[in-house]
Amino acid sequence: MSGRRLSQGGLIDRSRLLRFRFDGRDFTGHPGDTLASALLASGVRVMGRSFKYHRPRGLWGAWFDDPNAVFNVRLRGDELPNCPATTTALVDGMQARAVNAWPNAENDLKGGLDLFHRWLGAGFYYKTFMWPDWHLFEPSIRKMAGLGAVDGKAIDGYVADQLHDDCDLLVAGGGAAGLAAARAAAEAGYSVVLADDHPTLGGSLYQGDEPIEGEEPQAWVAAQVAAIRAAGGRILTSTTVFGLYDHGLAALAEDRGFARAPRLWRLRARRTLVATGAMDRPITFADNDRPGVMSLQGAAEFLGRYGVLAGQRIAVLSNNSHSAPIVARLRAAGAEVIEADPAEGAPRALGGKRLSGVQIGARKIDCDTLLVSGGLTPTVHLWRHAGGKLDWSAEKAAFVPGAGPDHMLAAGAANGTFDLDPALAEARAAALGTPHATGASGYRVRPLWPQPGSKGRQWIDFQHDVTLKDVELAARENYVSVEHLKRYTTLGMAADQGKTANMAGLAAMAAIQGRPIPEVGTTTFRPPFVPVPMELYHGTRRGQAVNPLKRLELEPQHRAAGAAMGEYGGWLRPAWYGPEDQSAITAEVQAARQAAGVFDGSPLGKIEVMGPDAAAFVNFIYYNTIATLEPGHIRYGFMLRENGLIFDDGVIARLAEDRFLISCSSSHVAGVEAMLESWRQDGNDPDRIFVHDTTQHWATITVTGPQARAIVAALDTGADPATLAHMTLTEGRFGDSPLRIARVSFTGDASFELSVPASRAADLWQAVLAAGTPLGARPIGLEAMSVLRAEKGFIMVGKDTDGETMPHDLGFDVPRRKKKAAFVGDRALQTEAANAADRRQLVGLRVADSGTVLPTGAHIVTGDGPQRSIGFVTSSYFSPTLDRPIALALLESGQQRIGDRVQLRHLGQSLSATVTAPCALDPEGERLNA
Repeated sequence: MSGRRLSQGGLIDRSRLLRFRFDGRDFTGHPGDTLASALLASGVRVMGRSFKYHRPRGLWGAWFDDPNAVFNVRLRGDELPNCPATTTALVDGMQARAVNAWPNAENDLKGGLDLFHRWLGAGFYYKTFMWPDWHLFEPSIRKMAGLGAVDGKAIDGYVADQLHDDCDLLVAGGGAAGLAAARAAAEAGYSVVLADDHPTLGGSLYQGDEPIEGEEPQAWVAAQVAAIRAAGGRILTSTTVFGLYDHGLAALAEDRGFARAPRLWRLRARRTLVATGAMDRPITFADNDRPGVMSLQGAAEFLGRYGVLAGQRIAVLSNNSHSAPIVARLRAAGAEVIEADPAEGAPRALGGKRLSGVQIGARKIDCDTLLVSGGLTPTVHLWRHAGGKLDWSAEKAAFVPGAGPDHMLAAGAANGTFDLDPALAEARAAALGTPHATGASGYRVRPLWPQPGSKGRQWIDFQHDVTLKDVELAARENYVSVEHLKRYTTLGMAADQGKTANMAGLAAMAAIQGRPIPEVGTTTFRPPFVPVPMELYHGTRRGQAVNPLKRLELEPQHRAAGAAMGEYGGWLRPAWYGPEDQSAITAEVQAARQAAGVFDGSPLGKIEVMGPDAAAFVNFIYYNTIATLEPGHIRYGFMLRENGLIFDDGVIARLAEDRFLISCSSSHVAGVEAMLESWRQDGNDPDRIFVHDTTQHWATITVTGPQARAIVAALDTGADPATLAHMTLTEGRFGDSPLRIARVSFTGDASFELSVPASRAADLWQAVLAAGTPLGARPIGLEAMSVLRAEKGFIMVGKDTDGETMPHDLGFDVPRRKKKAAFVGDRALQTEAANAADRRQLVGLRVADSGTVLPTGAHIVTGDGPQRSIGFVTSSYFSPTLDRPIALALLESGQQRIGDRVQLRHLGQSLSATVTAPCALDPEGERLNA
């Protein structure tokens, strides 16, 4: 035996030595170790500091139940924060440092905060830092808050695979019950996935030497694994089922080692069996947080899996029958073990940074380690994730799974069946769906809960420094709900999510109130079950993969023409052509108004809705009446959310009686398609309505301006633009390709949208420019188009609307009053809020000084008394056409304020403007047909 490492036993590979550093000191371990087991084997006691008082903390548990040892870990240039030492596999060359400690866990300078604990009780920050101003204290408090430090550069390269799969039965937990259930189901022909968070299956079987079904634990586990695989079952080790969601969805985190990013499994299981075992509960007594006070089961795990003795002279405090075999094994491993009954008197841990003994009533026991077991608590988190209820078992002094969804099962210790043979029988029956009667339990426990009024500092939440006195204080201040208790004291909000603290906390609250524990209830269990790396959620979504930039078919042509490319709504599009200054945009606006502008409108949505019920469907989707639209005609309209707010605007064309083409905003195509699909499947026959996004199949080139009709006429399309009325559509040919010509305007001038298959975009672009250049036409970018539409008072959804805008705020009130057919959002438009007189409405703004362009976002404020915002500028430009600034705004009761002078504020600057109608150019619409 070297240090506390035994010369034999455990699941580690003693033939290889791994070197690592912790808090600047060198240590060694073996393959199969965790950081915690290697440090414990080397005699390290202090592995962390508590969050609030910076008290020294040692190991409590051996796996996910340990709240104390949390490290920042670096390996070959990569660093990850907040790694639990008990679940982080040791790798050669690791450098670990305890979080929340400086310069190290052993000697933390902030440990002096504990001297002030009398004034730093629960809720002290709520009471102390309100006067004179919270913001004076906020910077310092934020610096002290948090646990790990994130090195952004170190994790830049981390990505995580995300996999999707399904199975008949998901077994969460690879202990005895999980293995037995998985084998029974696999051999019965079910598709089985067994997931366990350890690299080696077996669960708590290694805590004792007892054989299982006549075999040694390792041999039995190997036999089950071989049988499961032979029957076609799949086994995922080092994989945590961290959340259960609706419709049988399970989220699994597969840990592939520190040097490789984890994988996220989204697994849909027709049935899920929770076989997650049980946790050992702490016993609450004075100074029970000293390094050296550990879980009895945790010590058994360190011995069985890693060949490490928790101490040499060990005292054991236990209130249940499961302690006897563990005590026997500790003695067999060479430890001196003194058993004590916590009922002999109020225990008190002795010592400072290291435990020196325990006082129990008049009896003092000298020891270097105190192992405690306050009873077993089934690990029911996943059961609660899926909506399962909990029942209180007085016999077991624990909550156990109660009624649950039909697809959920529980077996073994997770179900409160703590004896091995009954657990195996229960698991096999559950896996096969056969009846099973649970026999009498051999487990015995004497309830041992916190006693209000006890002397000394008795710790309930080790990481967050919540004591029994904090719970008593919360009760005195009327925080009697466990949910309120949690938030007021932060009990159960540590990295272990209350796995060690919740039962003691709610038991203390029950005792204070004089109520039974089940009446107090439990806090809400939420995923993830254990902390999981952030990269797990983003997967490969980083950089361009977060929201892949869409590229235009005509990008080479735009670049050749000198386009300044920019990202607009997820598309890389021309902002303008030529030098990077306002003059290029001005020239494009003037060309479009005086001759013609040629604009690449390909990103505009082109979603087709087809089928026998298509007409009724789009009439329901749109705020405007679409049922009366005739084939070949186009109508402008809005799509609303169910709350009546504007989701998108655009035009819809009727191609045939049963076929419609929706042209939505470029940035909303995916959202509109998702909305259409959602409603298609809700209350409709999906076999009579079909939605197909053809946006990237078609390229669209818009020609707008006085010469637009002449340019289109010069193309050999087979259609006469002179006969095409505004808001109509016709079909023609461009060479041997189909061509759609839509008479739609976003500028207020005569405009034609020409759409061809994307493969013919370059040819059409060249043909349009060849016909238009002699007439003064030129390409225009999105910035010029934005000015052109603002001159006419045309909106951009998301820019000239906000999260409260309804159609009548923009002047479109008729459908709300007269449309008889139901539509999305109809009821919301009749609410009191929708009819409020002070709603923000779209208006224009005009400034007296022709050189002042109002800042976008500037607030319109009240003029009298304390100023408040009554609106804001949504769009603002200098109009080359009008030779003056123009602006659009949302203003309270805006339509009633036209002609009024209003005040604006922006970053300390005072401005003024006159409220006008939104349309600043050609309000009669004469240019549209010029």
